[in-house]
Amino acid sequence: MSQYRDAAKEILDAIGGKENIASATHCVTRLRFALEDEDKVDKDKLEEIDVVRGSFSTNGQFQVVIGQGTVDKVYAELMELSGKKAATKDEVKTAAEKNLNPLQRAIKVLADIFIPILPAIVTAGLLMGINNILTAEGIFSEQSVVEMFPQWADLADMIHLIANTAFVFLPGLIGWSAMRRFGGSELLGIVLGLMLVHPDLLNAWGYGDALQDGDIPYWNIFGLDIAKMGYQGQVLPILVAAYVLAKIEIALRKRIPDGFQLLIVAPVALLVTGFIAFIAIGPVTFWIGNIITDVFVWIFSNVAAIGGLLYGAIYAPLVITGMHHTFLAVDLQLIGSTGSTFLWPILALSNIAQGSAALAMYYVLKDEKVKGLSMTSSISAYLGITEPAMFGVNLRYRFPFICAIIGSAIGAVWITINSVTANSIGVGGLPGIFSITAGYWLVFLVGMVIAIVVPFVLTFLYGKTRMKDQ
Repeated sequence: MSQYRDAAKEILDAIGGKENIASATHCVTRLRFALEDEDKVDKDKLEEIDVVRGSFSTNGQFQVVIGQGTVDKVYAELMELSGKKAATKDEVKTAAEKNLNPLQRAIKVLADIFIPILPAIVTAGLLMGINNILTAEGIFSEQSVVEMFPQWADLADMIHLIANTAFVFLPGLIGWSAMRRFGGSELLGIVLGLMLVHPDLLNAWGYGDALQDGDIPYWNIFGLDIAKMGYQGQVLPILVAAYVLAKIEIALRKRIPDGFQLLIVAPVALLVTGFIAFIAIGPVTFWIGNIITDVFVWIFSNVAAIGGLLYGAIYAPLVITGMHHTFLAVDLQLIGSTGSTFLWPILALSNIAQGSAALAMYYVLKDEKVKGLSMTSSISAYLGITEPAMFGVNLRYRFPFICAIIGSAIGAVWITINSVTANSIGVGGLPGIFSITAGYWLVFLVGMVIAIVVPFVLTFLYGKTRMKDQ
């Protein structure tokens, strides 16, 4: 245990001492700190410690990568040495919020809402990929698998239903997570989300045709015509409605006696929010969502190369700031409005590029500790988790990060000028090809090769000429 105690002492000293710790916890691989002043951290000294495999700051938290199995032992020693009380992840997040500016706080809200539902979305994306394999033409022959083997058609149909459920009832998932974040009842959030996609409402995907044909149904309430419109696949309506619902619920709970809360709080909060949602929130946010969609569609339709180049270049820097979480909402909005997204495939290439740059560093570096981190983090990035590669290796030496951005941007230009889209959000790495719209797999595969080869070659050549002694 002395080795873990010694490591904890060194880490404590490198992060500015126990006085600099506001709160601390750990996850499977990392120590997570809310620090009083991150400027007091000596990163060079920190990353020279044997057990430390990297460090980075995100969302107001300073995180130290230790590794599975070791991190809990180091954390226990660190807590004993510092005299601090062990904290939960939520407590550390709350303590870290004081380090965020208003923009970062807004982005963190989006992250807190969308990250919990991401496993359901990614799972749906993978299942949609399996459905693509079974139903797409031109993969194995001119006919699809279900055309060649009709007995598999019902299996493909069931897989599609299971995969599509998360997207059809997306407002229900967002409603649950948003109410959890805003402090309201999660169950009411689910009900609110499902209410916005009730089958008695006009399906949002049929709104355009209904508007053109003049067939939009209306409620007439006290002389006010309210469109009976659903918001399938929409992000903004449920986000705003959930915020309103949470505020109304919290206000009522403070004012209604405990004995009457069950009878009054939920019914009143849901009824008032429902009226507001259908009268104002839904129409306004649906209009805003369509504008956002139209802007991105116009850019990638008219100046595809520029759009791909810019997004391919800036995505990795966005990850550093945490702003990439905002584009998850945009991806879901695009899928809900158009049936596919052209942004997510670029994300997958960016992750692959970061992994390739980290892999090249394995062959460049002589330091066994960082070499090991380069190899393991590259595999992680290829499977969609880029933070260890980016913060532990690429940003540490800077040039691998730049080389990865170059490869990502070139690959992004290639797939955008060839109109590659994804049916869903899947695993943002090599397995991401299964979420790509059928018919674009070969084009995307070429983009993947670019994202693998270009960063690897650039990082390897530059590293060999400039880092001979490291």
